Amino acid sequence: MELLSRAVGPIGTNVYVLADSATREAIAIDTATPCLAWVSGLLVERGWTLKLIVSTHGHWDHIGDNAAVQTWSREQAAHLAQHAGGAEANEAQIAVHSLDRQRLIHPEPLFAPFEIPPSIPAVELAEGGHIRFGEIDLEVLHTPGHTEGSVCLLEPSGGLLFAGDTLFADGWGRTDLPGGSEEQIVESLGRLAGLPDEVRVLPGHGTTTTIGRERRWLDQVRASGRLRD
Repeated sequence: MELLSRAVGPIGTNVYVLADSATREAIAIDTATPCLAWVSGLLVERGWTLKLIVSTHGHWDHIGDNAAVQTWSREQAAHLAQHAGGAEANEAQIAVHSLDRQRLIHPEPLFAPFEIPPSIPAVELAEGGHIRFGEIDLEVLHTPGHTEGSVCLLEPSGGLLFAGDTLFADGWGRTDLPGGSEEQIVESLGRLAGLPDEVRVLPGHGTTTTIGRERRWLDQVRASGRLRD
């Protein structure tokens, strides 16, 4: 398994590319603007095939390059098919929870400093579902609160949690934006508190942390049923 990340855009969204070393299949998580050049460049450089474009939720700062990355993937698939004697090659599909699907189809600009193109999801990220490619298996955890359809992706064997904007180092995602709910994010944070301390948290913004480093306040949220002051 290989993992690369880069913070992009005006509010430093973390974009992740996760690949299986053996099959050379990869997924991109939260393709914010501008990440197309970086994502496409590393895929070409390493000879990886993009299988899926995953949005942990539908806010503009996590979906801005969805359409551009998919278009590039489509062009790459056509190129490979042409040079492989007509062998089938498929573009990467876009995946999101059903409750945030409309946020991708009809993006809400909010305070975005540039246009957010629409993108059309074809894969639903449902609670308890799995994203599988090569030897990698990510479990989908529905963790509403930042938006109705926010999800985290758990890779248990490697102890990784792609947390989107549900959990940050020493904090959590805002609940005062469209789709936010303080009650729901309390429940979601309480659920994440049940993960092992060694799980490495890869958030949508900011630095990497672990469940153990966040343990004290997560347990307080879970016990009190409310966010800390």
